[in-house]
Amino acid sequence: MIDVSFDWGWTARNWTDGMKIGALLLEHIALSIIPVLIAVIISIPLGYLVFLTGKAANGMLAVLGVIYSVPSLALFVALPAMIGTSILSPVNVAVALAIYSIALLVRNVVDGLRSVPGTVKQSASAIGYGWFRRLLVIELPLALPVIFAGLRVVTVSNIAMVSVAAVVGGGALGQLFDRGLNSSFLTPIIVGLALSLILALIADALILLIKHQTLPWARGRRLA
Repeated sequence: MIDVSFDWGWTARNWTDGMKIGALLLEHIALSIIPVLIAVIISIPLGYLVFLTGKAANGMLAVLGVIYSVPSLALFVALPAMIGTSILSPVNVAVALAIYSIALLVRNVVDGLRSVPGTVKQSASAIGYGWFRRLLVIELPLALPVIFAGLRVVTVSNIAMVSVAAVVGGGALGQLFDRGLNSSFLTPIIVGLALSLILALIADALILLIKHQTLPWARGRRLA
């Protein structure tokens, strides 16, 4: 029978010792955010290349959709054999989440670029903008609201999926769920859920703040 009481003393004792909750939280942040940063760097140029293929982009996006639908646990188990790492290595989690993030973000980049009106691009070309300058100054800024929407989904999803890696010996805060379920002790589960939720809310708020600071016109349109 599971112990449903919450033990504040256990949480305090295990913050720096025992389960080392503080260290697990930092590991969770790193495993969630690093794949997102990698995905942003890769997805923008890759998304632009996919966008340039025109109608063929739909087929490529369908393939990426299939990749994103692969269960995370299956990828965590399969990756060590593919990249030559230990199954307990946090690299497996980071690589898997980077793959998921790229698969989703590329679609948002393509959708964002597709949302740019053709007349705007024609006007930019008419005043002498080359393709690269037009991309940086016109197309990407106008596509950013859609890209930011995907970034929010990817970041929150990563924070949730890191915990799944506890099944294969990793998982950062997911280890608290594993500990609680194995010992029929509710406190670690509540702590893990609360920290994961707080982390997701903070990450989402930070992305929204960055969006509002970098896209003031989008903020004004939303408020109007």
